[in-house]
Amino acid sequence: MSAARRCCPPRALAGFFVWRLRNTGIPQIPCRFVHLHHVANERLITFQYFNFLKRMYVTQGNKDLSQRAKPKSDSIVSPFHELQLLDQEKKVVHKISPVSPVHQSWSETSSRNELTEVKSAAETEDSVIPVGSESKEDRRWKEMKLRLDDLPGILARLSKIKLTALVVSTTSAGFAMAPVPFEFTCFLLASLGTGLASCAANSINQFFEVPFDSNMNRTKNRPLVRGQISPLLAVCFAASCGIPGIALLTLGVNSLTGALGAFNIFLYTCCYTPLKRMSIANTWVGAVVGAIPPIMGWTAATGSLDAGALLLGGILYSWQFPHFNALSWGLREDYSRGGYCMMSVTHPGLCRRVALHHCFALIGLSTVAPVLDITTWTFPIISLPINLYISYLGFRFYRDADRSSSRKLFFCSLWHLPMLLLVMFTCKKSVLEKEDKGDLRGGSHEMAMEIRLP
Repeated sequence: MSAARRCCPPRALAGFFVWRLRNTGIPQIPCRFVHLHHVANERLITFQYFNFLKRMYVTQGNKDLSQRAKPKSDSIVSPFHELQLLDQEKKVVHKISPVSPVHQSWSETSSRNELTEVKSAAETEDSVIPVGSESKEDRRWKEMKLRLDDLPGILARLSKIKLTALVVSTTSAGFAMAPVPFEFTCFLLASLGTGLASCAANSINQFFEVPFDSNMNRTKNRPLVRGQISPLLAVCFAASCGIPGIALLTLGVNSLTGALGAFNIFLYTCCYTPLKRMSIANTWVGAVVGAIPPIMGWTAATGSLDAGALLLGGILYSWQFPHFNALSWGLREDYSRGGYCMMSVTHPGLCRRVALHHCFALIGLSTVAPVLDITTWTFPIISLPINLYISYLGFRFYRDADRSSSRKLFFCSLWHLPMLLLVMFTCKKSVLEKEDKGDLRGGSHEMAMEIRLP
């Protein structure tokens, strides 16, 4: 009995299924199955499609709930303009209208939406129009007025005051290394005349390179490029510095120093400046320009061109290659944009090799100084660590050829030169030692002459 009872429910379900098939009709089942298959293929109702239908129903029933697409801002916008737009958006207060009920009529909601759109458009126009007018006024060409308060700073940038200070310091080093007693008046006249000559050369250089400096990020803010000073005033300033400077060196110091100053101005403005757009030989010419100031300091003190002057000029000549090549390596894009023919742009391998070779040359030149009786033998020993360090950085620059190694070499060159000149000055042979040595040589020569006589 228990087994029969357990089998009754399945039999009852089977009987109900047969009765249902008889009532509906077996021939209609295949037709309905085919119809459902076509409907499913045409439109498959998924959860995403159901959400889409719901959103469509809500937005069509009530347009206050619809979102408005905010247009994207231009991709190339200055950060200052973006800050202005953010401030304007903060100032504008948008009023949110309440959601209309479902039973409200379509005409009432549409009319209210139109009114809110007109008000918001009027508010945005009022807030945007002044900014547009300001930007148009800022973009207009304006004549820059020169004020007397700004003139000293403009002239200092026109004369490259930092470069001029470096030139004067190397001239002072050459004067101090000369084997003669120190004369303060001559030292001041030589330093002042060299500084004026350097200001004149730098001003003429900027006058010639205005159209090229405007294409470079490093030089686009120079006074002549920005129009802060007229070209006529720049030329007048160069003349007012160059003529008194050369006259001061010629009349106040000596004619040899004045001739070297005039030659250096000519070499910088008429040879180096045009060569920058023609050949990579401009780097070697520029190194000669930088090597002349210490020679001028030596000639100002002694009045003659000795081996010591050439040694100082050689040290400055070799130092400029790791200094300038490392600097130009990080400015290759700027130099190529400005149209300058630099080693770092056209011959990058040569640029690194030349910098490394002249780093090693500084070690050799430091060794020659005691041989020429300019310093004691302690100078090459004390200067060896700093020379080896800049040589190591030059090797890193030659091997890696990246921006990081070039920056390290450039910043090392900034403190290497004053350290080397300071060590050279401390190891300089005094005038008394040279006089005593000269007296000993003269005395030995007299003794030899006496011995030879019968």
